Order: sequence, then structure tokens, then C-alpha cells
Amino acid sequence: MQYKNLIFEKIKESASITDISLTKSLAKDGHILHDGIINQTLLNLEIMGLINVTWLNKKTRRIEIVSNKNEDDDVELENKKSLENDYEASFPTTKTDI
Repeated sequence: MQYKNLIFEKIKESASITDISLTKSLAKDGHILHDGIINQTLLNLEIMGLINVTWLNKKTRRIEIVSNKNEDDDVELENKKSLENDYEASFPTTKTDI
């Protein structure tokens, strides 16, 4: 049985959570999962680009949702600048501009 959706929903609830807190939260809801299952699911979610897992210390990992908003904003800014330049270039030049 895959627990991908269950684990992903728990991570989305807090936006950033440690692996220990995730395990406790799952156990609190009645889902007692083996560490291997949690690790495999976290790895799959990270490969799919949905989460980012970083080590806080020797035994604790921080899990957070990946935000694509920054990438979209950069592209939108470039598009906006390009449109503004095209708009300004579309006006004919006048004698006062020369």
C-alpha cells in the first residue's frame, strides 16, 4: 500500500516539518508506519519534485514543500519587461524625441 498521499498531506498541513514530527503526527492519526516506508515515500516525493528534504543534524531531517512560485515569477517578470519594451517601441518617434 502506498502512503504517498497521506504523507504528502501531512507535510502540506505544516509546510515544513521534521521527520520525527511527521512520524508522531502519523501515529497520532493511527497510521503507524515503519521508518523504511516513510524513507522510501519521502525519497519518491523528493524525486517527483514535490518536497525538499535537508538534514538539520545527525538524526533529524527537515521536510518542506517545494514552491514553484519563484520560478514562475522570474519568467513572468521577463515576459512583462519584454511586453513593456515592445509596447514602448510600437509608438512612432516624434521630433521632440530626436
